[in-house]
Amino acid sequence: MTDSSTGVRGLDDILAGGLAEGRLFLLEGSPGTGKTTIATQFLMAGVAAGETALYITLSETEAEFREGASSHGWTLPAQFKIFELVPPESLLDEQQQQSLLYSSDLELGETTRRIFDAYERLKPARVVLDSLSEIRLLAQSSLRYRRQILALKHYFAHQNSTVLMLDDLTSEALDKTVHSVAHGVIRLEELTPNFGAERRRLRVIKYRGRRFRGGYHDFVIETGGVRAFPRLVSAEHRRPFARETVGSGDASLDETGPAPIDFLRATAESPVERMEHEEEVAALRDAILQLKDQQRTVLSLYYFEELNAREIAEVMGISESRVSQIRSKALAQLRAVMTPLAATA
Repeated sequence: MTDSSTGVRGLDDILAGGLAEGRLFLLEGSPGTGKTTIATQFLMAGVAAGETALYITLSETEAEFREGASSHGWTLPAQFKIFELVPPESLLDEQQQQSLLYSSDLELGETTRRIFDAYERLKPARVVLDSLSEIRLLAQSSLRYRRQILALKHYFAHQNSTVLMLDDLTSEALDKTVHSVAHGVIRLEELTPNFGAERRRLRVIKYRGRRFRGGYHDFVIETGGVRAFPRLVSAEHRRPFARETVGSGDASLDETGPAPIDFLRATAESPVERMEHEEEVAALRDAILQLKDQQRTVLSLYYFEELNAREIAEVMGISESRVSQIRSKALAQLRAVMTPLAATA
């Protein structure tokens, strides 16, 4: 099975290749999280690959959609088709109008038929349906809504088209109807902390038969589209190295001694070495616990929080020279415990 590129930088890496061709996917997120932008990039990538793309919109007009695309500097090519699903003119007639909301006047079957007619005219390889909220309103019940989504899924599957459905999460939070039907689900989130800039992140909730990158991944919306940043996994960037002491060029600084962790051996290959290494770790832990609270605080701020002497002095309310004295004495105590162990190893 081949994959269709999403057109979003970094997202294909997260999905381990892209969206499987001929499958139905769900892209969900609150309004303003970037669903339409990602969907547009998905269709643009298809057009660039020589495919025909269809964007079916139930929530915004074609003029609004094109205006949003132009804000990113995009010019939609001829192969990028937009089908605006609007109510029949009769529903807009004041004498025949039964409701202020046209979506509740449209029959679900009629809406589905018009979607299929638009598809049959173009036979596109990629389809975006924006959004499921309107279909959910027309269905009016969870059972009917599920049946409708299944009907859409099987129809497009027989056509071997890759479909991306958008959902703005305006319904009940526990409505997972489409999750069980879709081949894959991607959720977009926007976080607004009390301080600092807003933050957007995405997560692949499911992807059948695919080992994707789990967890949250940051993304940004820029002029030109969405850019995702796959989370880093340290195991993928592990490199062998030899632990050795490198001089700083300042003799007075080198004389202060190593960090507490440097008292441990660099490697432990054999079972005996691993056992000795564990003993050294236990000895170092006990030695650190024997230090005074002030000494442990200085070592923690210096080696783990990476503060310098001046910053530590400000935090603890003492002089820089006193910080150096406390640190040197603490290292001397640790060295007195660890040096004999290293000599016998």
